Amino acid sequence: MGLHKIQMPDVGEGITEAEIVEWNVKVGDVVREDDVLAAVMTDKATVEIPSPVDGTVQAISGDVGESVAVGTVIIVLEVQGEGNAAQIADTPPEPAPEQTSEPAPEPDTAEVNQEAAPKAASKTAPKAAAVVKPVVTGKVASGVPRAEGEKPIASPAVRKRARSAGIKLEYVHGSGPAGRITHDDLDAYVSGASAPVGGPASRAPNTSVEEIKVIGLRRKIAERMQDAKSRIPHITYVEEVDVTEVENLREHLNANRKEGQPKLTILPFIMKAVVIALKDYPKLSSHYDDGNDVLYQYGAAHIGMAAQTPGGLMVPVIKHGETYDIWGLATESKRLADAARDGSITRDELTGSTITISSLGRMGGIVSTPVINSPEVAIVGVNKVSTQPVFKDGGFVPRQIMNLSSSFDHRIVDGWDAAEFIQRVRGLLETPATLFMEG
Repeated sequence: MGLHKIQMPDVGEGITEAEIVEWNVKVGDVVREDDVLAAVMTDKATVEIPSPVDGTVQAISGDVGESVAVGTVIIVLEVQGEGNAAQIADTPPEPAPEQTSEPAPEPDTAEVNQEAAPKAASKTAPKAAAVVKPVVTGKVASGVPRAEGEKPIASPAVRKRARSAGIKLEYVHGSGPAGRITHDDLDAYVSGASAPVGGPASRAPNTSVEEIKVIGLRRKIAERMQDAKSRIPHITYVEEVDVTEVENLREHLNANRKEGQPKLTILPFIMKAVVIALKDYPKLSSHYDDGNDVLYQYGAAHIGMAAQTPGGLMVPVIKHGETYDIWGLATESKRLADAARDGSITRDELTGSTITISSLGRMGGIVSTPVINSPEVAIVGVNKVSTQPVFKDGGFVPRQIMNLSSSFDHRIVDGWDAAEFIQRVRGLLETPATLFMEG
């Protein structure tokens, strides 16, 4: 019996030390040739250290997380035969002489591909050093597809890397002994050089990155949103509104609408409620000039309505919303939305709003945090309508519920005033007859 010492390998490119990131064996373990003993990491790659011989682990040196100099003995195996202990010292070797200008010859393919090379006559014959296989992008794995249900073979380091990248090893070909999956195989799978193991769910991750210049309207939107969020201290208030009655009224009006009248959505009713509520809370129909500390409070309700268009977000403005009834608000909002989408809207129709309503329709979600359309001081966010059980008159009944998620400029609007304003809007919507009695 003899001892075989395994050193921290020279991973090349001037690297003098590597960090131990994983031990796959412990003292007393019996290992076979090519079993992975440990994984080490440099600033360039994670490298597995396979066993060059059969043997039993007698000692290991270095803790996980510890950086160890190249050439330091880190594992000692007891092996059949003499081993290599007499030839290898326990200290790092002298630095190698500087490389001459003559480039080293490229290794022969048969030397690189150990799987294709014939095995040595005796497996127990010691090798000079551990064989290091650093990650090389683009190598094509040549493993045979595994049988259905067969568990893939891979070291803990490979499994950890696959988990981090969201790769299922069941779909990766293994080119190592007995189909073991290596880091090279992962690289080949990610790069597409190796086709996934069969199955409809076997898809290689899409690692493409597309560079898109932010220009035009999208850039202007980005600038305005960034400006608003950086300058305006937002307060967001969310309230639940029972819109069952207004939805019933909307369906009735649509069923009996006259020729030429548009089909009503819930948006004109919300607009009408906001217009009426602004009479009690006129400060919310304002522009704040924070550079000169002046608040311009408007008697008019110029309602901006955020609309998604093929070119990005636009905010058409219904001027003097206080002059329209429900049908007029529906007609004007449809006209402006169509003009925004087909590109015929004018600059004047996109400016001058004093308060904005933002609605994503059926995509409205449960809660949102709308960004104020500066220099305004308030924005009302409309979320989707959903049927929910509500305790009413001694029992649970299905009701149509919608949230209003609204943001306010806290420099001008106190939280109490914001809540009172939304509660006023809520009261009007939950008793929709009042929308036709006021304003």
